[in-house]
Amino acid sequence: MLNALEFQAKIQNGLIQIPDEYKQELGEEDDIRVIVLVKKKSFPKKDIIDELTENPVQVNGVLSREEIYSR
Repeated sequence: MLNALEFQAKIQNGLIQIPDEYKQELGEEDDIRVIVLVKKKSFPKKDIIDELTENPVQVNGVLSREEIYSR
């Protein structure tokens, strides 16, 4: 027989803390199946193009766009 429990928890030192209200339902010898659904708090990481667009690299001694097209 399968029973489902659902709760939210934080991971601390690689362990998921079971809330006190569920501890009596889960025994040390119980076989359990864990499904983890993660809600990410941040946006996807930026790639190199995003970083360079926001923070262009300034290089001395290189022609500017205006200098290139004025020739």
